[in-house]
This record gives sequence, structure tokens and C-alpha cells, in this order.
Amino acid sequence: MRAGAILTNVGAALFAVVVLLPLVWMVAVSFMAPGEAAAFPPPLVPAEPTLANYRALFETYGIGRYLANSAFVSLCATGLALLFTVPAGYAFAKLRFKGRDRVFQILVAALVVPGQIGMLPLFLELKAMGLVNSYAGVLVPWLAGIFGIFLVRQYCLSIPTELLEAARIDGAGEWRILRTIVLPALQPILVTLALFVFLGSWNDFMWPLIILSDDRLYTLPVALAALSREHVQDNELMMAGSVVTTVPVLLLFLALQRFYMRGLLSGSVKG
Repeated sequence: MRAGAILTNVGAALFAVVVLLPLVWMVAVSFMAPGEAAAFPPPLVPAEPTLANYRALFETYGIGRYLANSAFVSLCATGLALLFTVPAGYAFAKLRFKGRDRVFQILVAALVVPGQIGMLPLFLELKAMGLVNSYAGVLVPWLAGIFGIFLVRQYCLSIPTELLEAARIDGAGEWRILRTIVLPALQPILVTLALFVFLGSWNDFMWPLIILSDDRLYTLPVALAALSREHVQDNELMMAGSVVTTVPVLLLFLALQRFYMRGLLSGSVKG
């Protein structure tokens, strides 16, 4: 047993090194002088650490604007997703209406359809509505994701129906039940869903690239892609941009990891 535990720990440590090494090297390169990372063999640590790459990003290339754009889009996407997804998931789980199960089956079946297939029809529809090149157009795909509805619905099934019926007998309406009974019970899964949506919208590249044409509205992934075309050989500058993109969501994930794991484990047991 002890030998097995040692092998397991060694394997886990090696796996962690393989996963973390590219991230650590990305951070190290971001502090290197221009051209230093192109040496062979590539250095693992900067000879003379410098903040010149970060200063260039914020002072010369205005990365602060794109950072604010990404934060605004991700926060709005998270708030709107929760606003629309939670009532929908609750309705599919606990309310009775005609065609409920059939509609839910259709939604679940749509999960197997790649999202890229719907981008062109959605773009044409938003163009007809005048929402192209606007944050409203960027946010539309996040309003009510099918996966989020499924996640909330499965968790809501674990809430005792008798508790909801008792509240209705006492005169509580559905919105009050949702606010006072359902939402407190859904806290772990809400944090998990919010984290999923925030990370997804923060890292989203394809849809903002399609819907936005004004470079002032670009999010971080799109802005870095545009910048890389002009500085394709400047590895240090690009790595600094990658650090600026990665660190905020990494810190957010670490801060909410406890709630995230609780939501996933609860969903696996109760779903």
C-alpha cells in the first residue's frame, strides 16, 4: 500500500509539473528583454527581469482598455446568464406546463450541435436587428445557455416538492418562492454556473471577432490576436499579454474554488 501511495504521489507531481511548466515559463518570458526568449536553448528564467513588456502593453498598445472591455462583457454575461437561466431551470424542474418535457428534451438534444453551426444565422439575425458591432450582440449567446438551464434544472430536482407546496399554501407566489427558497438552496450551483459563464465569456475569441468590427470594442483575446499579427516575432510582449489575460481569471477561480467544487460534487450526487 505504501509503495502504491508513493507511486501515485510521484505520478501526480509529475503531471502537475507538466501542466504548470508552460504557465511558469510564460510568466518568466514576460519579464525577459526583447529577443531573449529566442535564444537556443531557451532560458528558463530572465537574465535581468524587466517590466518593459507590461509598460509597452499598457502605455503604447492600450491593453488597459481591452482589459476593461473584457471585464465589462464577462460581468454582464454572467449576470444576464443567471437572470435568465435560473428561472428557466426552476420552471423545467418544478412547474407544470404543457410540453415541458418535450421542450426540455429538444433543448438537451441541441447540446450535441456545435455552437459554430449557429454563428452565421445568429449573425444575420443580429445584423437585421442592428446589433452588430455592439456589446449587446456579443452578449446574446450568453443570455440563456442550454447547459446552464440543464445544470440548474438538475439541481432544482433535489429541492423537496413538499417544501414548495407548503409555501404555496401559505400564499407565496412563484417569484417569492424562487427568491426565498430556491435561490438560497442553489448557491453552490449558482457560483459554479457563474464561474463557467465568466470564464467562457472572458476567453471567448470567435464570436467577438465575428460580431465586433470597431477595435475600440475588442475584448482581450481579439485584441491580442490583432496585436500578434504586428508583433509575431516579439515573444516576450505576447507572453506578457497572455499573462494579463490569464491571471485575472486564474485568481477568480482560486478564490471561488471551494464553492465551485461544492457545486460540482453536489450536482454529481443530486443530479
